[in-house]
Amino acid sequence: MTTKSNLFQHYPLNPAFFDEVFQKDGRVYPHYEDIHRQFSQLTSKDFERLNEYAKLSFLNQGITYAVYSDGHKGAEQIFPFDLFPRIIPSTDWNKLEKGLIQRNVALNLFIQDVYGDRKILKDKIVPSALIFSSPHYSEEMKSIKPQNGIYCHISGTDLIRHSDGEYYVLEDNLRSPSGVSYVLSNRDAMKRTLSNAFRWANVRSVNEYPAELLATLQSVAPVTDDQPTCALLTPGTYNSAYYEHSFLAQTMGIELVEGGDLFVENNYVFMRTIHGPKRVDVIYRRIDDAYLDPLVFRPESMLGVPGIMGAYRAGNITIVNAPGTGVADDKAVCSYVPAMIRYYLGEEPIIPNVPTYLCEREEDLKYVLEHTRDLVIKPVDMSGGYGVLVCDRLSSAELEDIKLKIQADPRNYIAQPRMSLSVHSTYIENKGEFEPRHIDLRTFTLMGKDRQFVLPGGLSRVALKEGSLIVNSSQGGGSKDTWVLV
Repeated sequence: MTTKSNLFQHYPLNPAFFDEVFQKDGRVYPHYEDIHRQFSQLTSKDFERLNEYAKLSFLNQGITYAVYSDGHKGAEQIFPFDLFPRIIPSTDWNKLEKGLIQRNVALNLFIQDVYGDRKILKDKIVPSALIFSSPHYSEEMKSIKPQNGIYCHISGTDLIRHSDGEYYVLEDNLRSPSGVSYVLSNRDAMKRTLSNAFRWANVRSVNEYPAELLATLQSVAPVTDDQPTCALLTPGTYNSAYYEHSFLAQTMGIELVEGGDLFVENNYVFMRTIHGPKRVDVIYRRIDDAYLDPLVFRPESMLGVPGIMGAYRAGNITIVNAPGTGVADDKAVCSYVPAMIRYYLGEEPIIPNVPTYLCEREEDLKYVLEHTRDLVIKPVDMSGGYGVLVCDRLSSAELEDIKLKIQADPRNYIAQPRMSLSVHSTYIENKGEFEPRHIDLRTFTLMGKDRQFVLPGGLSRVALKEGSLIVNSSQGGGSKDTWVLV
């Protein structure tokens, strides 16, 4: 049996959860033995020094995130980072990679179908009412055919590992998934802080992501005689993910622009530069549909570009991701993705969904109302972990309140069983040792013309509060470097 060092000596094992590092008999999984041995050789004082160095590295790079929970009111904080990496063996990753590509191909075909022939709706595989009642369905997209038929170029798929050791899809993020900059920054911090750890570990690189993203953007540009010009459209410095916007633009070598930096003339989009207007071919937008074009969507928007949808309709600009992709981002629609895979690809899903109850279905609603305390309730179109209710932690009055809300607007809610998210050894500063904390994995998939790419690993997010299932950084969660072994 593996001997636990001072940092792990009080580490509790809970058989109710799958522990990523320790087996049920207390032994370390083989792919963790080397890194565990290295950490076991550290004293608490040594580790504290390394931990402070990692935090200083993040501070110097300006790696922050706005936290809105616990009275922080959007205060910028250093992105919490845990030095003990999550490790995924190559056999596990190869299966996940295939499953992610399969899922995203089907999702893209679904979005294309919804704004095209609507065969999947006519065949009643997915209910039409579910789609047309979605706040993210865009009538504007019915008359627009994106370059190469690609609607969702960048996706973030959230995976969890259940107590059975299997991975499940928790949800899809297709509008403007965030977090990939922290994947790259985490790896950089690990190499700076624990360079020796990489001498033995045969870990797949993540550094190619900016180049792969740029190649994806360029591959879907309108036909042009010149090298396509790409730009990243940000809402501005007050956005919670602004660090990521600036990071990605810089690492790709493209311009970071706000709405006021762009204008439309003769259905072409131009960027204002010191050398005069420059035509833009691809916009990687990090603003919501509603703010994209005040001539089409919200007229009061000051963040978008007047006329950009006209240029898009004319085929003179590619918008990444396409407007209207949020129709497949809806948590209720997510439950139909396995059916989409079977319908469009004639295959069985490689990665299963977390079981989901749709409250707008009469039989599901009845079950949810009768078993509310055993379920997790989620609004269908909120992100960042907001609105999620783990019902076994609610009072009787709170349970009755959520039941009334569900009954008043069943379309707006889904319910899922309380999945036993896996746990991972995580350093708890106020205790000076490692304890298990719940963890998930946000993966990133790119789809361009004749190209598909899944970032090896992704963002492992950690619920730093003991017993918490909410891993989102916007609510105080942290992250780990994710190692995919070759």
